[in-house]
Amino acid sequence: MEITAESKVGEIAAQHPMATRVFSRHKIDFCCGGGVPLREVCDQRGLATTEVLDEIEQVLTAGGSAGENWNETPLVDLVRHIVDAYHLPLREELPRLEAMARKVARVHGDKDPERLPEMLRTFLFLRGELEDHMQREEEVLFPEILSWSESADVSVERFVDDHSEVGRALERLRALTDDFQVPEAACNTWRALWHGLAALEGSLHDHIHLENNVLFQRVNGVQQS
Repeated sequence: MEITAESKVGEIAAQHPMATRVFSRHKIDFCCGGGVPLREVCDQRGLATTEVLDEIEQVLTAGGSAGENWNETPLVDLVRHIVDAYHLPLREELPRLEAMARKVARVHGDKDPERLPEMLRTFLFLRGELEDHMQREEEVLFPEILSWSESADVSVERFVDDHSEVGRALERLRALTDDFQVPEAACNTWRALWHGLAALEGSLHDHIHLENNVLFQRVNGVQQS
């Protein structure tokens, strides 16, 4: 689907669920108000249509830093990359996903009264774990790593344990969503939530790999040398 200023918001959300990140950012209703062209919605909200289209394109085409050897990059650059590429987007993404999870559980809970409420509880647990984890990394762990000296002892075990908790929550979310298979009768919010959870899982897998298998291993290697 080619996205233009005349494309209807609901159609964009249905064909490109990750575009809802941009819609949520600008409080554009892509569910109940999905029959309105993007240009009209932008005019109503005082937004520049071309800028919103550019944001959507960036979200849909965003890629990682392929080719970067993080095992050789200075630690300060690796830490900055983790914060910029993973922590900052998570702080935007988690509230967006929670709002959709609450709405799906509330509106459609009668369609799956066991799994949808548990999906919401599991996601809320995951969000709490991630936000606490990121705060402790940024306020305690990362400064310790960057100011490391021979007299310092940087412990990463608790953070590795946190990652295990996150992994178990992600596995439960995948099970509760049938591997993120969107139900046929799902509305745009439900569809975007399932796609968003799948994208969250993929991003967290990359994020945790970079910390457990690169950053933490480098820290342990320095301390043991």
